[in-house]
Amino acid sequence: MPRPLAVFDEFDPAGKKAFENAVTRFSERNIVLPRFSQLRDPSTIDSDVIEALEGVDRNSADPLNLFRVHWFNTSRQAAPAKTPDHIELPPEMTGTDARIVVALGNRFPMIGAHKVLAAYSCLVARLVTGRFDPTINRAVWPSTGNYARGGVAISKIMGCRGVAVLPEGMSRERFEWLERWIDHPEDVIRTPGTEANVKEIYDECARLETDNSNVILNQFSEFSNHLGHYAVTGPALGSIFQHVTSDRPARLAAFVSASGSAGTLGAGDYLKDHHNARIVAVEALEVPTMLYNGFGDHNIQGIGDKHVPLIHNVTNTDLVVGISDTATDQLDVAFNSPGGLRALERLGVNSDLTLMLTNLGYSSICNVLAAIKAAKHWNLGPDDMIVTVATDGSELYNSEREKVMRRDYPEGFDDAEGEDVVVKHLAGITTDHVLDMDETNRNRVFNLGYFTWVEQQGISVEDFERRRNQSWWNNLRPLIDSWDSRIDEFNEATGAKHLK
Repeated sequence: MPRPLAVFDEFDPAGKKAFENAVTRFSERNIVLPRFSQLRDPSTIDSDVIEALEGVDRNSADPLNLFRVHWFNTSRQAAPAKTPDHIELPPEMTGTDARIVVALGNRFPMIGAHKVLAAYSCLVARLVTGRFDPTINRAVWPSTGNYARGGVAISKIMGCRGVAVLPEGMSRERFEWLERWIDHPEDVIRTPGTEANVKEIYDECARLETDNSNVILNQFSEFSNHLGHYAVTGPALGSIFQHVTSDRPARLAAFVSASGSAGTLGAGDYLKDHHNARIVAVEALEVPTMLYNGFGDHNIQGIGDKHVPLIHNVTNTDLVVGISDTATDQLDVAFNSPGGLRALERLGVNSDLTLMLTNLGYSSICNVLAAIKAAKHWNLGPDDMIVTVATDGSELYNSEREKVMRRDYPEGFDDAEGEDVVVKHLAGITTDHVLDMDETNRNRVFNLGYFTWVEQQGISVEDFERRRNQSWWNNLRPLIDSWDSRIDEFNEATGAKHLK
């Protein structure tokens, strides 16, 4: 029997008992679910919640932290900011006159990465439609790291067991976090390989799925991941764009994001719909699946590949860019070393800005480099802006940085090494490994997904094909409002209050 697309547009009549059990569990634990509209615009969150957040540790499993699963957090205050934290990179650093703005994802609660939003989106869509029973089901989170951590955090808050499935070669910091948050050691499952070994994750999930109590929340195929970013990340980036152009107008030329699960690319669909921005999808040059039908391995942790995610709206993508993990590895060292920062300052980059670069993890640096490539490819100027996201910060890669230092800089990293890295990977960025997505290339990349989703994962050809048309994606958008209505009904049924 073909596997259905994970689109939850109606209440599951068979899930009445699951819904009732969830209501009871949330009532007992006094858990209130935020609406997507509140995460999109935190100024609409009730004032008593904002006041209560003053006393809540953003890194705890407190249910109130669900109201921090948005882009408007800061590192300094409990209340949401008017504009999400971001940095604008100067031409001295990027080598292009185009304006490049980066939203900072390590402001998200509990995991310091934006994937907690994807996890919330995926679980709440099932919960309020009767497709997840927190008293019975284990939530299984296949991931290359951050999504699994986000899923475990959301699971813990919602009173159910979360299972992290991720490659054994991911950064030590990810596993250390999981050890602190997971109560049952067997709920951390290490699959063979590293970042690009997604098929091995799927194989483990197929094994787990033979137990009916396990619910697989596959970020690569759950359309609630796409919709959560369309509804929350897209408007947040739009608010940054409005803020930074209030005194210096510009055109929103493009949105850039590494593919990964393709969830974040949903924000690009929003920005195209509302600002006519182009969408740039990024992948590791060592595994150039979209660019060259290639394969391999890489270390840009957070963008696992060798396949095209089911939730990637490929036929709406305008450009594909390849970035080498050598560049992200070495720039991470530069951004976290005095020698690298001094090299940037010699280029004319403000020292206050250089200190902000620790907010960029591996995939974040990848996004920045791809934005620069796109700007150069399109010959963008000072009246053009590209927005992108820093999915997480460098604090998740301290152990990886040690490996890179031993491998590439055994004699140390000082001014000479910093100058070499900055010149090679920033000043020397070229427009190679860039592909315009005309109709032929869009259909070619779309067709690549057949082998994963139809042949391996059992999606019907009809369901696979319907994703080729933009009308199908457009028809998904109203689901967010539907889920918000169901969230209201769910909260009313639980009777839970914001304050303890």
